[in-house]
Amino acid sequence: FMLPSASRRGVLVAMAGTAASYGRLGTGAATALSSSAADSSSCANTSMPALGLGTFLIIRERISAALRSAVLGPGNYRRIDCAPVYFNEDAIGDALRDEIYGRMPHDGGGGGETKPLSREDLFLVSKLPGVYMRPEHVEAALRKTLSDLRTDYLDLYLIHWPAPMRHVPFPPDGYRGWPDEAIDDSGDGENLVYDVSVHDTWAAMEDLVASGLVRRIGVSNFPVALLHELATRSRVLPFVNQVEIHPYHAQEGLVRYCRARGIAVQAYSPLGTRGYASMEGAEEPHVLEDPALVGIAVERGVSPAQVALAWAIRRGMTAVAKSEDPSRQAENMAACRRGEGSLVESLTAEEITAISGLDRGHRFFRPEEWWGDSAYAVFN
Repeated sequence: FMLPSASRRGVLVAMAGTAASYGRLGTGAATALSSSAADSSSCANTSMPALGLGTFLIIRERISAALRSAVLGPGNYRRIDCAPVYFNEDAIGDALRDEIYGRMPHDGGGGGETKPLSREDLFLVSKLPGVYMRPEHVEAALRKTLSDLRTDYLDLYLIHWPAPMRHVPFPPDGYRGWPDEAIDDSGDGENLVYDVSVHDTWAAMEDLVASGLVRRIGVSNFPVALLHELATRSRVLPFVNQVEIHPYHAQEGLVRYCRARGIAVQAYSPLGTRGYASMEGAEEPHVLEDPALVGIAVERGVSPAQVALAWAIRRGMTAVAKSEDPSRQAENMAACRRGEGSLVESLTAEEITAISGLDRGHRFFRPEEWWGDSAYAVFN
């Protein structure tokens, strides 16, 4: 399901599924993913970079600048997280074509990459909106995204929310973007539908892998029970479950389940998304002002945001973080790099325990509040 209306909502990021061979994936896929570094040289086609640039709430007019600083700047981002309900995929596609492909990347001062960037150097992620979860609409939805992003394939395609909505007609062929926000309007729950099986949607997703249009498939915002049910009849296990995870919402049970099943976990809103919630008029806690995080950050001479990101990576997951500021983009990426002396590796067991102990089960994204009196509650 998507959120009520993109003017008020806009769902969040997601990540998922590797199907190098078209068959059931086991623990090896997740192990390879979780152990990969947030390395600017990560090959988009063989590994998923540990940190991706989130594009939710980046307005169209600022997309080009955000991508230039992230991909070509010191952060050397290679994973871009997109979604139709962010209503900027066409702007991203234009920026990639006009501002990224063919440009020389930043070498980080180490003489790394020396060739112009191409599509194969990036890891592009997008998501299936709830209005297109009927199996007969899945491929058409993907092809719309491919057209907007100006690419022939995706590295990862996710079911955005496990909540189908009433179908919305596609724009005419060749139309870039969307004429309105109807694909993200749940009508306070009135547009949710209850006759679409997640198994049927997933079978159509698996067919996309077989066709070569996507390289990996996964899910987002799936709780354990639904993820377990999906896995019982899947030919390709979800490569990733992208969910809200931050120090105030650690999701330890979900993380343990995914680890046991070989499904990688990706954290969206890893720094908390108080700004989004504040747009809704809600009083929300500020994760990055928590004294425990601030204390660790001061002791180590880093920012609280870097501590929160390093904690997530240390737990064996990947992350998506939105930033348009070049210095913060680079700072976030630096926090996710692994290796001797890195923040990820140097966090002590006591610090990890202290951060994990902040968990209060607080979600900034609460679909039960978006869907009115609908009986469909994903997380309850």
